[in-house]
Amino acid sequence: MNLQVVIENGEDGYVVASCPALPSCWSQGKTREEALANIREAISLYLEPAPAEVDRRAGREIVELTI
Repeated sequence: MNLQVVIENGEDGYVVASCPALPSCWSQGKTREEALANIREAISLYLEPAPAEVDRRAGREIVELTI
């Protein structure tokens, strides 16, 4: 899956990263590289289902897709 990330300089000297496709998915870092690593983690956590959403009843299979 490819997602666009917006990188900009914050008022406090940090680099701010956001993912417009995922509302409220923001992060920051002291450097561009750190901000990108942090937004990558934020996106991963944003897309991860909550444990209550994963129903593991018999006859069901959980499959992970790469898009």
